[in-house]
Amino acid sequence: MGTIVTIDVYVDAGKSVDRLAAHVGRARSVLHRADDIFSTWKADSPMSRLRRGEAMLDQMPPEVAGVLDACRAARMLSGGWFDPWALPGGVDPTGYVKGWAAERALGALRMPDVAAAVVNAAGDIASFGGPAPGQPFRFAVVDPFDRTRLACVVEHTGAVATSGTSEQDHHLIDPHSRRAASAVASATVTGPELGLADALATALAIGGPDVLERIDALDGFEALVIGHDGDRRWTCGFPWAPESAPAAVNLFPTPIR
Repeated sequence: MGTIVTIDVYVDAGKSVDRLAAHVGRARSVLHRADDIFSTWKADSPMSRLRRGEAMLDQMPPEVAGVLDACRAARMLSGGWFDPWALPGGVDPTGYVKGWAAERALGALRMPDVAAAVVNAAGDIASFGGPAPGQPFRFAVVDPFDRTRLACVVEHTGAVATSGTSEQDHHLIDPHSRRAASAVASATVTGPELGLADALATALAIGGPDVLERIDALDGFEALVIGHDGDRRWTCGFPWAPESAPAAVNLFPTPIR
């Protein structure tokens, strides 16, 4: 997947360090397996072989068929704005796999002696629990125009995925034109599961308002976009932290609901 993943685990005082290390080891093994299977940077990975036509789908590890099925579902839900089959070089599910792998790693940490955990895959986050009983996690969304500043803070336990052009100018490909394109500077999606949230954030960054309306119709998912001109739009359930919530008199374009 060509990225850095960090894992934070919260346990009660007195819990065995050896047991904690075993949990983290299992999560790390999940990430390594996902990278071994799906990396497009490794010439001998199953996904690279599939992309080159050197192997058939039924010769792949079982995870490949499952991920491609999930990508088809994400393509439908996004109205075609997320489409791994429209990328250069053949099918590339990276826009889904990074979140999917982080979510699976988080699942390896769901043990009775782990109170909460966060898996952060280069800014795309999967979590359960909270920093203290009854408290949700707080995650920052970086200002796409100045990475030393925050655009906002969200309070959410679950998935938070952000896509945009602030780090890579040409990684977003419009599946319709097959060219690099972005409708907004930054797109953030929150929800219950990071694989789909990651895919939807990619679609939202490319498709803009049309995808925002589609996300608004999905149970459990919310979104915020920051336009190239700095204007913001969001779904009404977006989980702002209190200090980030828009004022009663909205200074930004009206939410879509």
